[in-house]
Amino acid sequence: MADDSRQRDLIMILARDLTSRLATPAFVVDADGTLAYFNEAAEPVLGASYAETGELPAGGWAAEWDPRDLEGTPVPLEALPLGIAFRYGRPAHMPLCIRDGEGIERNIEVTAFPLCARADKILGAIAIFWERPAES
Repeated sequence: MADDSRQRDLIMILARDLTSRLATPAFVVDADGTLAYFNEAAEPVLGASYAETGELPAGGWAAEWDPRDLEGTPVPLEALPLGIAFRYGRPAHMPLCIRDGEGIERNIEVTAFPLCARADKILGAIAIFWERPAES
């Protein structure tokens, strides 16, 4: 059991380290979906820093940025790419509209993938996202 805990901790440390070095916005959650970290590149898109938000439970971060599909329909946590990745252990992609911490709507693309130590053990997930260019 201690091995599983150490392995989980190491994977999460490495995921946070990787995302901290990326110039692409990225978001890391643990196996329960708790926000573990988002990088500095994500701050302009999310309208907040990780230091301001800290850890948020799965329902908290999902509500914080009010994700909607491109038609304006709310997207529940389990249908978000990150929700699919940490709950079902498979990658997912989706265009979304979020409301950042300053109330500005932003159209983004999100790709998420699970962090697995073994095929049957989901330790968390990473979402990489970017703002969609304005359509002309």
